[in-house]
Amino acid sequence: MEITFDGGKVITAHMHGHTIRTDQPAEGGGSNSAPAPFELFMASIGTCAGIYVKSFCDNRNIPAEDIKIVQSAVYDKETGLPTNIDLEIQLPENFPEKYIASVINVAELCKVKKTIMSQPKFKITTSKK
Repeated sequence: MEITFDGGKVITAHMHGHTIRTDQPAEGGGSNSAPAPFELFMASIGTCAGIYVKSFCDNRNIPAEDIKIVQSAVYDKETGLPTNIDLEIQLPENFPEKYIASVINVAELCKVKKTIMSQPKFKITTSKK
């Protein structure tokens, strides 16, 4: 992955032929032209859980179009960091009862969540071109 600085507060990640653009909100000095990096981080949690739920449903021929995940968080007032992240999987009335616990279990398999829970170490270095 390569990160580029593209003017103003726009920072872009380039990976596997994709570009993911980020910006800061106006109050943070950006032009709000794209999500902020932290917003993408938070979105990665819900979308990761979502792909596990979607795959579970696909494997059982259960329609997933009416399923929704609502994500919310509680933040520490001093640090601004999330202390609790909640995912509510909203299922349609006709969702099979026997799979409700399984849907929660597959959402728990999310690789993003597992990475956060394992607290990876970070190493930041510099080099000159």
